[in-house]
Amino acid sequence: MIDYETIYRQYFSTVYRYMVSICHNNSLSEELTQATFFAALKRIDSFRADCTVQTWLIGIARNQYFDYYRKQKRFSHKQLLSTDKESHELDLSPEEIFFRSENINRFHYFLHLLTEPYKEVFTLRIFSQMNFAAIGALFSKSEGWARVTYYRAKQKLQSQIREDNHNE
Repeated sequence: MIDYETIYRQYFSTVYRYMVSICHNNSLSEELTQATFFAALKRIDSFRADCTVQTWLIGIARNQYFDYYRKQKRFSHKQLLSTDKESHELDLSPEEIFFRSENINRFHYFLHLLTEPYKEVFTLRIFSQMNFAAIGALFSKSEGWARVTYYRAKQKLQSQIREDNHNE
């Protein structure tokens, strides 16, 4: 038997950080995190130990996010594009660009231009701090697949940023 209260306490912040990373809205992230745990509570008896609890919860959270935006008219991520750009950004990694506050919106714009599974793998690795084995398990793939997909996502982001800086 799984203790729901322990799961909630242990994984709430992980699920919330994941939601913030994909929603960019604290109140919506909190709402979707609560919806995730409510859905998990309803399905707790169906949890199979073929993945970790964290992987299971992130999968539910991802579904909650997609369900929410299917019900809404999806907003244009082009609105997130900022005009703040500096020439030395060419040498920064995607992670470094994200942590520069003046570039958060711009970085998220480029992140959302990525196709799946690159966007999701990058998000899980950076914002949810999931290890590659857990990411691979979430996609029913290997740890090696997750590593390669993450690396390719980083390369695509860096390429987009370089191209955008060059076009200025």
